Amino acid sequence: MKSLKLATAILALSTGMALAENPMVGGAAMYEDKNIVENAVNSKDHTTLVAAVQAAGLVETLSGKGPFTVFAPTNEAFAKLPAGTVENLLKPENKDQLVKILTCHVVAADAMSDAIMKMVDDDKGAHPVKTVGGCEFTAMYEGDKIMIKDGMGNVANVTIADVKQSNGVIHVIDTVLLPAM
Repeated sequence: MKSLKLATAILALSTGMALAENPMVGGAAMYEDKNIVENAVNSKDHTTLVAAVQAAGLVETLSGKGPFTVFAPTNEAFAKLPAGTVENLLKPENKDQLVKILTCHVVAADAMSDAIMKMVDDDKGAHPVKTVGGCEFTAMYEGDKIMIKDGMGNVANVTIADVKQSNGVIHVIDTVLLPAM
């Protein structure tokens, strides 16, 4: 009986330690052994992003092997877009545009914040970021905060960095990244 209690205590402690490694996102624990989609669906701050990923038909892709770095805009980030934009993008006839915007939030690499900062330093303050969607954005940082400038000149701040996933990493951002028009 003592060994069962000890095993249970060790399991609880190790589970707690595993949870402590990854930040909470949208009130939900993010698990390193789950993929990007499996974790994102649990974040109350990313319901708009999840709906958009589903409408764009990208669930299977973002559940795939990766590695992916996803700059994940919050619901508040989507709410900053002009009124009606999200609803319009979710219409089936606008799927191509939605796919473009969403894939411009994805980089085909596993880029943790320290690696991004090193790339920015190596490029003397601004690092070009090529996305899966064919966009080129600019990564920079100030202090310990990473920022991404999109094709329209908007700057997204990484509000939660380094959320490890089984197929990459998520960085939560406060602005939707848009391709150059």
